[in-house]
This record gives sequence, C-alpha cells and structure tokens, in this order.
Amino acid sequence: MSLPPCPNCESEYVYQDQNNLICPECAYEWNPDEVAGDAALNIKDANGTLLAEGDKVTLAKDLKVKGSSLVLKIGTKAVIRRIVEGKDHQLDCKVDGAGEMMVTAHFVKKA
Repeated sequence: MSLPPCPNCESEYVYQDQNNLICPECAYEWNPDEVAGDAALNIKDANGTLLAEGDKVTLAKDLKVKGSSLVLKIGTKAVIRRIVEGKDHQLDCKVDGAGEMMVTAHFVKKA
C-alpha cells in the first residue's frame, strides 16, 4: 500500500494511524480526505489581507537578502508570481531592482 508523502516536509516515511496519516520526521498529522479539499492557500500579508497570485505588494520592512550584501528597503514594490506552501517563504515574487526571489508573506503589504 502506497501512502502519499508528507505535505509539510515531503518525507516518504509516512504511516497511518486510524483515519490520520502521520509523518515521523516532522510530527505532522493530517487526514488525507481533508487535504484533498484544501486546494486554495490562505496566505495573508502584514495587515491580515488575503494575497493572491498577480497582486502587487510593497515591503513592510527592510530585508537582508541571504548570501548577498543587498538590502531591500521598505516600500520596495514587488509582484506575486505564485503562492507556495512553506514554513519560511510563501511568495515567489519579482522584486523591483532585485529580480525573482522568495519572500515571507508577513513582511509585505498589499499595494
């Protein structure tokens, strides 16, 4: 019997406990019947406004870019290319002056 990978960490070592599936690596528990119905992600900005693909946002805080000396200043504009489910970064954006990068949703405001 093949079980789907963990939606939280993509681990393949998932086991079943009654109706729920459990990941031993990240301790995430989910009901596979409920996950299939939750196709839309509800990602909110710093003000609690729902974000969607194609929205224009501005940075709500100065952000340092990892692996670079570049600092993105507050008010820098960006366009959301796609929304992904992740712990660290939920928005795949095109940032003015910096190009494509992943940004955490609670550091932006909808423009």
